[in-house]
Amino acid sequence: MGCFWLGKKVKITYNELMKNFWLISVNMGYGHQRTAFPLRNFAKDWIQANDYQGIPKRDRDIWEWSRRGYEFVSRFKKVPIIGEFTFSVFDIFQRIYYFYPKRDLSQPNFAIERQYSLFKSGWGKHLIENLKIKNGNLPIVSTFFTPAFMAEYFEYPGEIFCIVCDADVSRSWAPLKPKESKIKYFVPNERVFERLQLYGVKKENIFLTGYPLPIENIGSENMEKLKEDLKFRLLNLDPEFVYFAKYRELVLSKLGTLPEKSDHPLTILFSVGGAGAQREIGAKILWRLKDQIREKKIKVILSAGIKKWVRDYFLNCIKYLKIEKFLGESIEIIFEEKIEDYFEKFNKALRKTDILWTKPSELSFYSALGIPLIIAPPIGSQEEFNMRYLLKSGFGILQENPSYLEQWLFDWLKKGYLAESAMQGFVEGEKLGVFKILEIIEKSLK
Repeated sequence: MGCFWLGKKVKITYNELMKNFWLISVNMGYGHQRTAFPLRNFAKDWIQANDYQGIPKRDRDIWEWSRRGYEFVSRFKKVPIIGEFTFSVFDIFQRIYYFYPKRDLSQPNFAIERQYSLFKSGWGKHLIENLKIKNGNLPIVSTFFTPAFMAEYFEYPGEIFCIVCDADVSRSWAPLKPKESKIKYFVPNERVFERLQLYGVKKENIFLTGYPLPIENIGSENMEKLKEDLKFRLLNLDPEFVYFAKYRELVLSKLGTLPEKSDHPLTILFSVGGAGAQREIGAKILWRLKDQIREKKIKVILSAGIKKWVRDYFLNCIKYLKIEKFLGESIEIIFEEKIEDYFEKFNKALRKTDILWTKPSELSFYSALGIPLIIAPPIGSQEEFNMRYLLKSGFGILQENPSYLEQWLFDWLKKGYLAESAMQGFVEGEKLGVFKILEIIEKSLK
């Protein structure tokens, strides 16, 4: 399957790390599964904690109640007055407090105490006991905190790792007694590294790795695929070479000589979240850019995920605008019934994507691929902090009114704003998280 370098001297083939840990996520939204996806080929098995074969009915029901509640509230948020109020009440349980002043935040919140009370009643025991029987010496790598807590509570003997998939986290990510915990964290940035320490997690149990981006979009640690894609992308994002004129030396030193012209038209990928919220923005994009779509000057990719009703919504919009004949050329819809197929198709589309338009979810970290983000309104406290991360880092720009998209988007392109965000994300963002995570897992096996 190929190989990559870990550090300067250690060359590791994919097969050497294959099947050496349990990979656990949950199929609640896309975030935790997307985070697990780049590691799937290295795991003994990829398990959905809320939906695996043989899961007890009571365990499944508890997970399902949580998933349905989140998706309902996310969609209900659009309802005037009462929707915002309902979501604000729900969001209390995942609220992230201001970082300053630095203080002890290790006291568990209601959500953590509630989870541990469910552990006492047996929630999660079946999952962990099964892993013990299969091979309790293998590390567990979870992309959601709850399975990691379950593993520790039910005394899983192997190492327990948890991957953080947000730019800042609530107290819910740290266990009930963090100072006594053996759970180790892979974190995407310095803020989470420091935040977990405020929650009481021991410093030696936190590894600053970066977010695990898909290898198929990076290549090896030399990032040959990423750099090649970014060269073509910059030509579309900086059509009048305004950014290049100012930062020519930086671009050439990081990427080398640019090609004469791009290998694809200006392409926007709009991604809908797992709950299907904000799909109406995708409709606005089609409406405002329909003339450019007809003239084949721009391509719009609409990511519907695994939701058929979201795909059908986009198809109806396309039909209403009478631009259905451009499907497959200037318009593309990404939809698959299986989540793995969807992620594969999404990652492939990103290689020819110039602008990623989405709410600030885990996709915020995809800015490190040299893809500028147009930031849709955040949903919930975690996404608000992801938005702050993007804006402070210069990796993304807040969307203007979509009803005037054809005005502000092309102004941004002419001025080189999006090219600047693309290079900022590439230069400053952590791109090799998946390699660093695999290296730490490998060391834990010795």
